[in-house]
This record gives sequence, C-alpha cells and structure tokens, in this order.
Amino acid sequence: QVQLVESGGGLVQPGGSLRLSCAASGIIFRIYGMGWYRQAPGKQRELVAVITSGGNTNYADSVKGRFTISRDNAKRTVNLQMNSLKPEDTAVYYCNAHIAASDYWGQGTQVTVSS
Repeated sequence: QVQLVESGGGLVQPGGSLRLSCAASGIIFRIYGMGWYRQAPGKQRELVAVITSGGNTNYADSVKGRFTISRDNAKRTVNLQMNSLKPEDTAVYYCNAHIAASDYWGQGTQVTVSS
C-alpha cells in the first residue's frame, strides 16, 4: 500500500519560513519523480516544485528563488523549504509521487501565511 505523509505545515507571518516534509512508503522511492503541488480555496491544484529521480528540479515561476525542493532517497523523503513566504502562498500543499502512468498523492498539509 502506497502512503505519502506530509508534515510541517502551519501558520507563519509574511516573510517567514516553513519546511514541509513528505515520507513515502510502499514504492521504490528512488525511481519516482517527486513533487509538491498546492491548492488554494476556489482555485485549481497547481504545481509548486518537482524533482526527478535523477535530482533535476523545476519550479513554478511564482516560487523560484524562494522555495527549494530536495530529496533523500535513503530516508525516502522529499522536502520543500519555503522562504520569504507571502500571503498568496496560502494553500493546502500536497506531496506527489509520479512514474509513467502512476500518480500517488498525500492527504495534504495546510500552509497559512498571515499576519
């Protein structure tokens, strides 16, 4: 059974930082592309950042220079370091594991950026 469990969300002031983590089980983690997506109220889910099995990364333009995605294959985790957070970053953040035609999702973790 595949499980992706996110942690690290919460309430932070504008300009602050948060680090999200996603722990994976039930998959051969090292061969999967991993990603973070987010969904704000009333909006569609959107890509935030992805990292391939080979370690290549890609970011949404809105988070470039502020967010960093990383993976630890030994620990089977993918992390998202979020700096200089803005109110528009408020959303539920979802972890994703992708390979070929298979996609797996975590349950999501809420990030709220507000003063």
